[in-house]
Amino acid sequence: MITLQHVIERRSRNWRSYVDLFLVSFLILFFELACIRWFGSMVVHLTFFTNIILLATFLGMSIGCLSASRGRDWTETVIPLLFVAVILACGVLWIFTHSGHLMVDVGGQGSPQQVYFGTEYPAHDVSTFSVGTQQTFISVPLEVLALLFFYVITFVFVGLGQTLGRAFDETQDRLRAYISNIIGSLAGIAAFALASYLWTTPMVWFAVVMMIWLYLQKRRRLVQVYWAFAVLLVMGFVSYQTMASPYQTASRLYQSLTWSPYYKIIYTPQIKQVDTNNIGHQQMVPIQEAGPAYSLPHLLNRDAGGQPFQDVLIIGAGSGNDVSAALANGAKHVDAVEIDPVIYNLGRADHPNHPYQDPRVTVHIDDGRSFVRKTQQKYDLVIYALVDSLVLHSGYSSLRLESFLFTQQAFEDIAARLKPGGIFVVYNLFRQGWIVGRIDRMSEVAFGSKPLVISLPYVAIIHPTDQEFGRLTMILSGANAPILTAMRRQFEQHQSFWVNESPAANVPINGFGQQPPSIGGLTSSDWHRIAPATIDTTGINQLPSDDWPFLYLRAKIIPGLNLRSMALMFGLSLLLVYMFSPVRLVRPNWQMFFLGAGFMLLETKGVVHMALLFGSTWFVNSVVFFAILVMVLASNLYVLALRPKKLSPYYALLVVSLVVNIVVPMSKFLALPGWQKVAVSCTVVFVPVFFAGIVFGTLFRDSSQPDIDFGSNIAGAILGGLCESLSLVIGFNYLLIIAVACYLLSALLSKRSAGALTAAV
Repeated sequence: MITLQHVIERRSRNWRSYVDLFLVSFLILFFELACIRWFGSMVVHLTFFTNIILLATFLGMSIGCLSASRGRDWTETVIPLLFVAVILACGVLWIFTHSGHLMVDVGGQGSPQQVYFGTEYPAHDVSTFSVGTQQTFISVPLEVLALLFFYVITFVFVGLGQTLGRAFDETQDRLRAYISNIIGSLAGIAAFALASYLWTTPMVWFAVVMMIWLYLQKRRRLVQVYWAFAVLLVMGFVSYQTMASPYQTASRLYQSLTWSPYYKIIYTPQIKQVDTNNIGHQQMVPIQEAGPAYSLPHLLNRDAGGQPFQDVLIIGAGSGNDVSAALANGAKHVDAVEIDPVIYNLGRADHPNHPYQDPRVTVHIDDGRSFVRKTQQKYDLVIYALVDSLVLHSGYSSLRLESFLFTQQAFEDIAARLKPGGIFVVYNLFRQGWIVGRIDRMSEVAFGSKPLVISLPYVAIIHPTDQEFGRLTMILSGANAPILTAMRRQFEQHQSFWVNESPAANVPINGFGQQPPSIGGLTSSDWHRIAPATIDTTGINQLPSDDWPFLYLRAKIIPGLNLRSMALMFGLSLLLVYMFSPVRLVRPNWQMFFLGAGFMLLETKGVVHMALLFGSTWFVNSVVFFAILVMVLASNLYVLALRPKKLSPYYALLVVSLVVNIVVPMSKFLALPGWQKVAVSCTVVFVPVFFAGIVFGTLFRDSSQPDIDFGSNIAGAILGGLCESLSLVIGFNYLLIIAVACYLLSALLSKRSAGALTAAV
C-alpha cells in the first residue's frame, strides 16, 4: 500500500536528484574553466596546444559517465588527484625556470613550422651544464610534458563524470534532467565570468570547487576534507606568491601578483617590469631617458620635414610607453586601446610619465580589431605596439588574442581609418624572416605601395629563412603618404638615420646623415645606424585572412608537433576508454558520438565567428558560450513542449543551416550596421545549435541508458576537438564541412543503432 508518506519521500528524492544534477553540472563547467585558466598560466607551454586541458576534461567526463553504474568508484580520488596535478604544475614551473640544464623543445623554434612566442625563455636561456669540456643540455619534448598533464587531468575528471552519470540515472524524466544539466552549466559559465570580472584568484575558484564537491559526496570522509585543505593551501600560496624565475632581473625584489581575465600578471615595481604567465612582457620606461624605439616613428616624421602627428591610435597600448612617446612628440589626441584591464591599471598607477592621466588620452579596454571597426575617428598615425598576447583566445580554437589583427582584412580596416597621408606602423621582435615578409606583403596589398621596413640592429636584406631573435623590425605603411616619400628621399640622400640610446640626445639633432652626429662629447659608438631593409618575399604566397588568421604558421599545414600530440592524445583516449569504462560490455551509442563531434565543431566555429565580429575579449567569449547553452536550453524546451517524433526534418534543417554558414563567409557580416550585424550573425551562428539541440534532446528523452549515451556524446566531442586542428589547413569556414559529415553519420547510424529511436531517420 502506497501511503502519503511514501509519495512525499519519493518526490523529495526525485527533487534532490535534479538539484544534484544542477550542482554537478555547475561544478564541471566552473572547474573546467578554472583548470584551463590555471594550468595554462602555470605551465605556459600547455597554451601552445589548442585544447589539451579541455579535451582532458572531456575524456575524464566521458570515462566517468560510461562507467557510472559499473566498475571502480573514482569519486574519492578527485581531490587527491587534483592535488597531484597542482603540485606537478608547480614543480614543472620551478624546475624549468630554476634548473640550469633543462629546457622544453617546442617543435624546433630555430626553424619552426609555427612560431610560439615565449619559447625564447627556456631555463637560463639555453640551459647548459658541463660534461667534461663540452656544454650540453637536456631537452624535454613538449609532447611528453603535455601528455603528462593530459593524463593526470583526465583522471581528475573521471569521478566528476561518474557523479554526473549517476545523477542522470537517478532522474525519471530524461529531458527534464538534461534541462537541469544545461541550466547548471549556464550558471557555471556565468559564475566564472563574474569571477574573471572581479579579478579573483585561483584560491577563490578552487575553494568553490572544493565546497560543492564535498557537498556532493555521498560518503564524506575526513580524509577528503584534509585533501581539500591541502589543495587550497597550495592554491593560496600560488595565488599570492610569484615563484619568480631567474631570468627576471629583479627576482629578489618585491613583486605583486594579480590574476586578470587573461593572465597571471607579476609586477616588479622597483624596475616597473610586467610579466605575464611567467614570461617577460613589458617594462615601463621614462620616455625622456630610455626606450628610443618608442619615439622612432615620430623622429623619422620630424626629421623628414613632417608636422607632428595630431590624432594617434595605439593598439596594444599596454602600460603606456607608446602613449608617452606620442604625447612627448606633440600628439593632440591619443586613443589608447588595451585588452587587459590589469596591465592598463598598472600603467595608470605607476608609469613614470603618467600618460593615462593626460587629458589628451582616451583609454579603451577593448579588442583592437573590434575598436577599429566601431570607431568613426580618422588618424594621422596608427600603431600596433608590440602586439603579441602569448596566450590563446580560448580553449576551443587555435586563435590567439591578436590573430584577427594580423589578417589582410584587418590591414584594410586600418587603411580605412587613416586620414589622407596618414601612416600605419607595426613593430615587434618577429622571430622569423617569413613573418616580416608576410606583413610586408599584406601592407603592400592593403595600402597599394611598398612599406618602409627598418630593422634594429640594421640589416640590409631580410630573407624568409632568417632568424629574427633579438631584432626589432618596424614596418611603416601608407596609401600615397607624402611623409613616407619624404623619408625615402632622405634615406636616398643620406643613407642613414642615427639614434642614441638616450632619447634626450635625439631631441636637438636631425637624425638623417651619412655620419653619426657629433654633439655633447658623444662618440660614434653611442649611435645606432638605421636604414631601410629590403624584404625578400620569395615563396611567401599564403597571406593570413579572416578565415585563416594564422600569421605565425608558415604554410597551410598541421605542424609536426600538433600531429604528434594529436596522435598521442587520440591513442591515449582510446586506451583509457578501453581500460576504465565498460565498452567491452556495453555498446556505445554511435549516433550520440557523432552528435558530440559535430557539436564541438559548431561551438568552435561560433567562438571564432563571434570573436571576429565583436572582439577577442574574455567577455565576448563568455557571452558566446552562454548563448550557445541558451540555444540548447531553448531546443530542449521545444522538445518538452512539442514532443517531436521524427528527427529527419531536424537533421535536414541542421544540415541546411550549416551549408548556409559555409556558403556565406564571415566577412559578409562585417559590413552590416549595428543591430543588423548582431541579429543576422547570431541567427546564422546559433540556428544550427538549436536544431542540433532538438535532435539530441529528442534522443536523450527516450534514452534507456542515459549515462552511456551522455558519455558517448562527450567522447564524440573529443574527436571534434582533435578535428579543430584541420582549421590550420582548410580555415575555419570549411571546418563546418566536417561538422556536416558528422551529423550525416549520426543520421545514418540512427537507422542501424539498436539503441536509437525507432522514429528517427
